[in-house]
Amino acid sequence: MRLSRVLAVLAPITLLLGACDALTGPFTDPDAPANLTYELIPSGDPNVPLGVILSWDIPRSGRANSFNVYGREGGGDWQLRATTTSPTFHDAGVPESQYYVATVDENGNELAQSPVLTIDLSSRLPAPNGLTSISLNTAIQLLWNDNAVTASNGTFDHYRVYSTMYDDTRGVCTTSWVVEGTTVSDGFLAGNLANGQSRCFAVSAVTRDGHESEWSGARLDTPRFDARNALVYSTSARADSSGFVFLDDTTHHLGLVTRSARADLDFKLERHADGTLWITPVRTTATVVLYSAAPVADLTSVDRAPSSGYSAQSLQAVPGLAYVFRLQDADGVHFAALRVAFVTNEYAVFDWSYQSAPGNVELSRR
Repeated sequence: MRLSRVLAVLAPITLLLGACDALTGPFTDPDAPANLTYELIPSGDPNVPLGVILSWDIPRSGRANSFNVYGREGGGDWQLRATTTSPTFHDAGVPESQYYVATVDENGNELAQSPVLTIDLSSRLPAPNGLTSISLNTAIQLLWNDNAVTASNGTFDHYRVYSTMYDDTRGVCTTSWVVEGTTVSDGFLAGNLANGQSRCFAVSAVTRDGHESEWSGARLDTPRFDARNALVYSTSARADSSGFVFLDDTTHHLGLVTRSARADLDFKLERHADGTLWITPVRTTATVVLYSAAPVADLTSVDRAPSSGYSAQSLQAVPGLAYVFRLQDADGVHFAALRVAFVTNEYAVFDWSYQSAPGNVELSRR
């Protein structure tokens, strides 16, 4: 075979080997950083992240001594952002729109560069919607819809939960938002809160590469005192344990079971001739209303205090039913609730809650 024909046959093979890396995939420069990726650092404002973390694979040639990281905004000139010996770089502040990384050898010469990486701040999940809450004792349980997850299950990573104080005098959420925490669940328990102090809450969704969504709508709620399984006797069974005070003004004790002879009782438990037990308001500034004609599943099912219907009339204590009290005190109106768990002809067991913030109707879910 002539040499010219041999060269002609080998030429396509040479080109093929040049286009592929050992016939296993597209050719990659062994001196170039590979797999350049990024992760944004959320700040609470999806348009202004705290920074970006760039990561890449060390070139397989083994000649890399350091790396030059370049960035530019829009179609502007490339600027050297840093030189590092690590295969990662944290660029603080609002990221550049594009980056690339160049390998530097021991003599300071750039050997090869990675492909250009573009960062799109607008690529984000939808804001979580349907944020609701449950008022608890020194805590608020938050719940929301999973619309952000279902929009892009493959890119969702976690939620960020924010809160701030509520300004009662102006009726607005303050601007001092803080991060309560993060979660992968569509619910979050904000704890260690002060009862009677209202807070605003909001939630955002974050992707695996750090893109943060817009926030959900703000949610206002107020923790309140509560307790489970209080036992109160009827006046005819045990007069010393048949009265109840949600908050004792003198001792500042909450949920006080006491004697029925006290004139400052919120209510006492009385037994009628047929053996049924009845909740009877005592002090003139205490009134009560049946929350619902149907049983409620739990004390937390009692959401907001009704706006009307309160009276000083006795109501029968029926298991599963809930009752709301309107209590006029020196500092204003307070609302309280109880749910009857168990009744005999001598005593009743119930769960109760008390809102220490004057005029605040939040007893559980809003």
